[in-house]
Amino acid sequence: MVYKAEYLWLDGTTPSARLRSKTKVIADGELPPVWGFDGSSTQQASGDNSDVVLNPVLTVPDPIRGGNNVIVMTETLLTDMTPHPTNTRAACAAASNKFASLDTWFGIEQEYTFFQGSSPLGWPSNGYPAPQGDYYCGVGADVIFGRDIVEEHMDACIAAGLHIAGINAEVMPGQWEFQIGPINTPQVADELWIARWLLSRIAEDFDVTVSLDAKPVQGDWNGAGAHTNFSTNQMRENYEACVAAAEALGTNAAEHIANYGAGIEQRLTGKHETASYKDFSYGVSDRGASIRIPWQVARDQKGYIEDRRPNANVDPYVSTRLIIETVCGAIKK
Repeated sequence: MVYKAEYLWLDGTTPSARLRSKTKVIADGELPPVWGFDGSSTQQASGDNSDVVLNPVLTVPDPIRGGNNVIVMTETLLTDMTPHPTNTRAACAAASNKFASLDTWFGIEQEYTFFQGSSPLGWPSNGYPAPQGDYYCGVGADVIFGRDIVEEHMDACIAAGLHIAGINAEVMPGQWEFQIGPINTPQVADELWIARWLLSRIAEDFDVTVSLDAKPVQGDWNGAGAHTNFSTNQMRENYEACVAAAEALGTNAAEHIANYGAGIEQRLTGKHETASYKDFSYGVSDRGASIRIPWQVARDQKGYIEDRRPNANVDPYVSTRLIIETVCGAIKK
């Protein structure tokens, strides 16, 4: 007998990498092996030296095909088995290992927007829906669009064993969010990429596409982010460590903004629950700050902080690496 393994990887598309996948049929009892693909078709190699290696990093049950079939998240390598230039996971893993003693945890809130054709799902064919206000965590067919996809996606993530923490409808109609974590990185990023793939794959069956654009609709509408919650073992025991982490992020704000996703200047305008990309701030319970310290954390005098700057289209390998390097690097100095 055999089983099917769906191999996932990040391609070389810029400014935002896209997921690619293909299927390998494997004999029962054998683990998914190192494999490969044509990098000349994914902006990752030239035609005269086209082979790129797929190295499995996380294998989970395939909730779409069922049975003993699996999904395999991979990282891309050159044929000498060193990281491919488009491999952002290797540096993320190295940073996590370097500061392993601080036991960093991440929880990522992935916002996204459903589209059907050229308009967000549920929007009228001409004009605009009612202004924002009734959609966030709403109920009813007049304000909620795509719940059937969202519920199927959540069940798929649970069946795959991902650390999905919840879902909710977001501020703009047709916009939703799911959360992965809290877990270490690069696992949180591995799982987020798998969850993104599952979402787009399930939406295929509904003739709906998933947009991770930072500002999917121009005008007086919220953008889409990937708010990233972060803690170290010190922060989970000491409030001053939470404040110190927020202040550390301010010392390297420009590098973070430059790597937190394409179109960030369109989303971080200082409006729509954001701080301007030109400024840095932190505050307790402040959704208009770059870094929010939840009120429960201030009350309990321990916990975590939320980096509200990453875009929905951010590469979580990059964002989690930067947070570790900036915060943990400051602690170790």
